[in-house]
Amino acid sequence: MLNAAQLIRRELLIRIVRAFDNGTLRSELDRIPVRLRPKNAASSRCCVYHDRAVIKYRLMALLGISADDETDESKPLKEYFDDVTGDAESCTSDAGMVKPQQQPLTVCGPACSGCPAAAVVSTANCRGCFARPCTTACPKGAIEIVGGRSVIDQTKCIKCGKCINACPYHAIVKTTVPCEEACPVGAIRKNADGVAEIDFARCISCGKCFNACPFGAVMERSQILGVLSAMARGEELVAMVAPAVSAQFPGTVEQLMGAALKAGFTDVMEVALGAEITTAKETAEFLERINHDPNTLMTTSCCPAYVNLIAKHLPQFVGHVSSTQSPMVYAAEMVRTEHPSARTVFVGPCIAKRCEARRKGIDFVLSFEEFGAILAGRKIDIIGCEPLERRRAADASARNFARSCGVTEAVLKAATAEIPGFELKSKQIDGIDRKTLGVLKLHDLGKLPGNFIEVMACQGGCVNGPCSLRK
Repeated sequence: MLNAAQLIRRELLIRIVRAFDNGTLRSELDRIPVRLRPKNAASSRCCVYHDRAVIKYRLMALLGISADDETDESKPLKEYFDDVTGDAESCTSDAGMVKPQQQPLTVCGPACSGCPAAAVVSTANCRGCFARPCTTACPKGAIEIVGGRSVIDQTKCIKCGKCINACPYHAIVKTTVPCEEACPVGAIRKNADGVAEIDFARCISCGKCFNACPFGAVMERSQILGVLSAMARGEELVAMVAPAVSAQFPGTVEQLMGAALKAGFTDVMEVALGAEITTAKETAEFLERINHDPNTLMTTSCCPAYVNLIAKHLPQFVGHVSSTQSPMVYAAEMVRTEHPSARTVFVGPCIAKRCEARRKGIDFVLSFEEFGAILAGRKIDIIGCEPLERRRAADASARNFARSCGVTEAVLKAATAEIPGFELKSKQIDGIDRKTLGVLKLHDLGKLPGNFIEVMACQGGCVNGPCSLRK
């Protein structure tokens, strides 16, 4: 079910698309916060003025601008629009290309609530019972009874949770900072002002903080304006639709592809066709490694958040990661063969793909949410669209790449086709969390059996990516 942060983001995206198509985006940008939060409207924060400020920062992110880039609070959105497009009037010159982004995420300070630090606390439900199980359970002597209620000394508490389990009234709870708790690598912390801040030297762009923040303070920097601008200039744009698209939109995949053509894309490519190439190459690489060293260990390389994790936090594990490119990269190669002058637009549920796209020369990345906003903004009904005939149907195992165990099943199928009876000793890491680093280290030390590990940053696979529409 959609929450309020998702609803406002989608509404803003649709407004951007419609205003762009009407040629009024520049003039309307600064009016949008006021129109959404008029003077006497109910506020979701302390006042409508606070709401308007947050909406302004949301619009900045959707223009592709980081909140950290702000040096003048009085600078209007239309000037940011000019900075991004380079052409204030029509956005039809070559300067309309959105500038390369260094980081896909940004934090909006005014939206952050400055959550209290995580702690184990005793609530009003405490009955001051005679048994005092919480005090005896605490290994650090951090709990005492004051005025008939348990009180926890935060300087002694180690947050082990033993008192939580011991309390018969469930009166002791652990409070958390959602974004910090969600981050598997400790890349987001409060700064000196108590506002969340991302350490991009540690961040793997998995997007878990993006989904976890209940205030929508963590924002994704969009490339939708770059795509709309390229369309307005009449450039060839080929949408490369990720396998995770299945069940994200109404209608069939063929109808969705037809809708993409109606929306202004020149052609549509199923990334699952690229997944077939990934399967073949990854299988060949794995078999070559096995032949060279029967005790070898190889992991998949399709998940860009996992690749970022290894590069930043487990560099000693790099040699175990497959050198095979992801399906997106191979799909882009196919597009460039068929459409040499076209720009490539990956459409999927992943934030980390923006990092990979920058490294691999993919022109744009649109989330399913942004792609859907283009369709909604242009009033395109997928179910009513003429289906686009596929080049050919991708293999079912390739379309299953978006689900956990999908890559493993595809490699096993290919390996057994080449070597009957081949045994794949596989393991799966279904979702990167704080335990993942430890698990990978155990594999690296040879303490866990297996020769092939599939790693997905999102539990359940890409179908549950941070920008998926249905979870």
